Amino acid sequence: MSETVQENKLVELTYQVLDQKSGAELTAVEFPVGYVHGRNEILSGPIMEALEGRSSGEVIEVPIEGDLLYGERDESLVITDHLENVPEDYREVGTTIIMENDKGETKNFLVTRVDEKSVTIDGNNPLCGRDLLFKLEILTVRDATEEEIELGGPIEPEPEIENMVELTE
Repeated sequence: MSETVQENKLVELTYQVLDQKSGAELTAVEFPVGYVHGRNEILSGPIMEALEGRSSGEVIEVPIEGDLLYGERDESLVITDHLENVPEDYREVGTTIIMENDKGETKNFLVTRVDEKSVTIDGNNPLCGRDLLFKLEILTVRDATEEEIELGGPIEPEPEIENMVELTE
């Protein structure tokens, strides 16, 4: 009988985030992500709850509103400016711009639109305001070691020094 996801179990999984309406993949984590259940909440509470009691090899789908994870969309974070006021490095859709306020706090904005006259940036998380579907594949469930429980995740192996190449030129 395989182990089930519960407190102090090391869990490794991969996941995709899909748009519920279109089915389009919005993001994916294809490399195994490891955590100790109940010690490190790498995903939101409702997703962690849905994993509880599941076994390795299972694929589960968890619908969730993006606003619950990323907050409600704030239209005041959408800014359009004249093209000539925007540095050329920021004139490509998909570019991330880090802005800083008077208090020294930073926020990421994403260039979402560029035309011949203007550039639009958006400081909202791209997933807020969407109905999302998290599709998770559980790869491994096992007892976590004491060290993994303390750290909240898997222990990365130390590199073998004899296999490292030193560049000293």
